[in-house]
Amino acid sequence: MELLDYAFMQRALLAAVLVGITAPAVGIYLVQRRQALMGDGIGHVAMTGVGLGFLLSASPVWMATAVAIVGAVIMELIRWYGKTRGDIALAMLFYGGMAGGVMFINLAPGGSNANLQSYLFGSLSTVSEDDVTAICLLAAFVVLVTVGLRRQLFAVSQDEEFARVTGLPVRALNLLIAVTAAVTVTVAMRVVGLLLVSALMVVPVAAAQQLTRSFKVTFVVAVAIGVAVTLGGTVTSYYQDVPPGATIVLLTIGVFIVLTVLATPLARRRARAVAAAEAAGDPAECSVPAQPMAKT
Repeated sequence: MELLDYAFMQRALLAAVLVGITAPAVGIYLVQRRQALMGDGIGHVAMTGVGLGFLLSASPVWMATAVAIVGAVIMELIRWYGKTRGDIALAMLFYGGMAGGVMFINLAPGGSNANLQSYLFGSLSTVSEDDVTAICLLAAFVVLVTVGLRRQLFAVSQDEEFARVTGLPVRALNLLIAVTAAVTVTVAMRVVGLLLVSALMVVPVAAAQQLTRSFKVTFVVAVAIGVAVTLGGTVTSYYQDVPPGATIVLLTIGVFIVLTVLATPLARRRARAVAAAEAAGDPAECSVPAQPMAKT
């Protein structure tokens, strides 16, 4: 393929694969916790880290990672202790992160909002070797956590009280999910962009849930969808000269729509089968689970 002759596309495709794996891998826990928009909030906070990277002549990726982790921990603490005023605190955190990013990058020598554009919406040509190294290290951490601790994270995401009774360190695991989500946002920002990364964390999971009925299968299918759309969007962006982040997100939404259309008759057929089994008194047929991702 022609695009593989270019070093920048080799880096972009590698980054796309890692993003396709990591975003749904952590997104599945956010969906279980009903925190689908958490990635969006972290993306806003990470903008301050990007701006600080330019201001301090440091790596924007690593600086964004550090700031995003701090922001994610603060978000989790607000969720614990914020109570009725938590939404106001979160709003100030999100909008302050955006404002800080714009301010710092304009204060940087030679900095302008144009420098921020590629981090907001993704850019293939600006993925450097240093970026790939950082993305690989961060992606390895995300995969290690989301796969290695999947049973514990699933338990906490499903029912915190039950997980606490079983002896799991609930607060530590909640913080770990938040930190992993923050790392995932910075992994994806060079390909998808900070403002669009939340879609890639959530929509592949929602698409997979249209066809699957267990956590394990949903995880695998969501990651497969993530890799397919990130690669497809990256290749399309190269040949059609369109924004990679927007292309990837639109492809992901398209996959969700297609799977939803395909799954609807299957769901109706399954419902009719269960109803017929109930009428006939067949306990085997009546035991079909009604909720997706009900088990690991």
